[in-house]
Amino acid sequence: MSAQLASLHSAEASLVLECRADGAPLWRHLGARAEPGELPLLADSRTAASFSLDRDQPLSTAPAAGLGWFGPEALSVRRGGKTCTVAFGPAEVMVHGDTITVRLSDDAAGVLLEQRFALAPGGALLFDARIENIGSSALAVDWLASALVPLPRSSNGLISWRGRHNAELQECREAMPAQRWERGARRGISGHGGPPGVVVLGAGATHHAGLVHALQLAWSGDSRIAVERDDEGFWVLSAGAALAPGEVELAGGNSYTAPQAVLAVSVQGRNGASVQQHAAVRGLVTWPGGIMRPRPVHLNSWEACYFDHDEARIGELAEAAAAIGVERFVLDDGWFKGRSNDTAGLGDWTCDPVKYPNGLKPLADKVRALGMEFGLWVEPEMVNSDSDLYRMHPDWVLAEEGLERRTGRHQLVLDLRRVEVRDYLFGALDALLREVPIGYLKWDHNRDLAPTGGAAQVNGTYALLERLRFAHPQLEIEGCAGGGGRSDAGMARHVHRFWTSDNIDAVSRVSMQRGFQNWLPPEMMGAHVGASPAHATGRTQSLGFRAGVAMAGHFGIELDPRRLEERDRAELTGWIAFYKQWRHLLHGGATWLGAGADGLDWQAAGSADEFILFVTRVAPALDRRPQPLALPFLTNMPAIDLQLLRIGGGERGYPAASAPLYEAMRAAPHRFSGSWLAAAGLPLPPLKAESVAIFHGRTGAVAK
Repeated sequence: MSAQLASLHSAEASLVLECRADGAPLWRHLGARAEPGELPLLADSRTAASFSLDRDQPLSTAPAAGLGWFGPEALSVRRGGKTCTVAFGPAEVMVHGDTITVRLSDDAAGVLLEQRFALAPGGALLFDARIENIGSSALAVDWLASALVPLPRSSNGLISWRGRHNAELQECREAMPAQRWERGARRGISGHGGPPGVVVLGAGATHHAGLVHALQLAWSGDSRIAVERDDEGFWVLSAGAALAPGEVELAGGNSYTAPQAVLAVSVQGRNGASVQQHAAVRGLVTWPGGIMRPRPVHLNSWEACYFDHDEARIGELAEAAAAIGVERFVLDDGWFKGRSNDTAGLGDWTCDPVKYPNGLKPLADKVRALGMEFGLWVEPEMVNSDSDLYRMHPDWVLAEEGLERRTGRHQLVLDLRRVEVRDYLFGALDALLREVPIGYLKWDHNRDLAPTGGAAQVNGTYALLERLRFAHPQLEIEGCAGGGGRSDAGMARHVHRFWTSDNIDAVSRVSMQRGFQNWLPPEMMGAHVGASPAHATGRTQSLGFRAGVAMAGHFGIELDPRRLEERDRAELTGWIAFYKQWRHLLHGGATWLGAGADGLDWQAAGSADEFILFVTRVAPALDRRPQPLALPFLTNMPAIDLQLLRIGGGERGYPAASAPLYEAMRAAPHRFSGSWLAAAGLPLPPLKAESVAIFHGRTGAVAK
């Protein structure tokens, strides 16, 4: 007898479910594209197994505990303080275009579960789950998996990221677990390890080839992602928001929706999975006017002056920024009442009458007259105890009654679960945006949450951002949380840019930015040219290297141009012009990452027809001469014209050796066959430590 199937197919992958008369659909396939044809029933191919229950329990879309499935469960609920065993009846399975919807109910337990599987533009799969209380008494939800899926038996490794403030996105590689692997976040935000996610490598998978599953949870709060081995020889990947006991209690008729999970399944390696993730995230972003415009060059005032500023000083900094080609000037922390350091003022979002006696509008008007947009730093979710807001409403913060109110950076966290708190913040920000021509907010969040406030706190933040964006549709927002503490697909629905890290040291940024781009697209990655020595590390790097590294994202400046020597200021002006010339290729297209011999890293952005290629050396070379660099993304391309645009870093002092080819490639493109570049590789000039070679490539046909 043939199975009744529900399937989704992208260019690279297939999701295949078997519908059955009783219970949730069974997983038949989630991997490389495969046309199922007339499949036999799964039951017809499963033999009896020793020490197993007589009734077989294959993996379904909604496995529940207590009925013979001993792996991870899709949901865990309680009624009257007692755990409910949920036994779903026949599933209602609906297929509409690229979406499968599954509705399951258990009338005795009073639970309805709706799952949705959809194909996103670009090929990623989107998973949604919603639970509804169809009983009369309250239902406590302890866990609802956003996604719970099988992983192939050929899986042989995991990649995840960990981090801390100033050291975000450190890549971790591990073998597939013999039992269970788990990545959790318990700080109330997604954390400095980047988005809640994991990459699962198939046998032999690389950046460029092989089967890869990459799951990202679109969620900015506590989370749990796990990979668990089943004794049948495969693994189960599960992901969802981590809920505290009693946090979600549903009255009759109410529901809880889990965060969306984004799953990329690619046979083109890690890069193929990243391309799918980027496309899915781009589908979440709402740009003013409906389309992304060229990403403007930033100057952020923070490391130029910290809290020590006033109208005259910032006006002079703005003039210096405009003179070198900056397009957006962002005034950072220290502009509001009582804010001379980080111990006071948060919550009182009115201009400091001492620093800015005429308010911010004259400064904003000056910035705009200089040809730049005006942006402003805010931290709405926080409050200092030394503030008018806290003195008036000490009950508005996240706190446990009778326990110490623990501060971080001298601040407490406002309870955004409360409507009146969100109303106050909206009113304060709305008034500011109506009074001053502000086109951009840098929205910061400078501490972990203790207590966290749970999912309702996260959703309160989302609601405030959504309301503000609706009232001011032309506003762009940058998400920041002590740097990269809350950069994820959940926030991508509400912001347009993320601050990758408060550490702008270019050596540190190389690995951070590569980690970021596994999940989020480069146009959303704030990448600035910082001062030297770097404020976070004390290391000294050349201006060319700092600029070359920052070119890979949304380019900006985090220093005072007036303090640069004239030669450096002229060089920085040149880098800004260079970024403007090539940003149409850097943003909105595909991104490929790879590694070359002897410690080289590379990144290409654009399309296989036309791209910018960055080849980065951090440490000194160990080999006598550089080896050619294979570029597998050009495998099927015809002739490629490549030009060496510039080398950032190592320009002064004793320059690296060169050869006739590279001198010729600086002057004009050199033609290579695509297959040669993919297999034999691009000849490279020697690169000194801390330098970046930047190439422009395009097909010969386009070049003519």
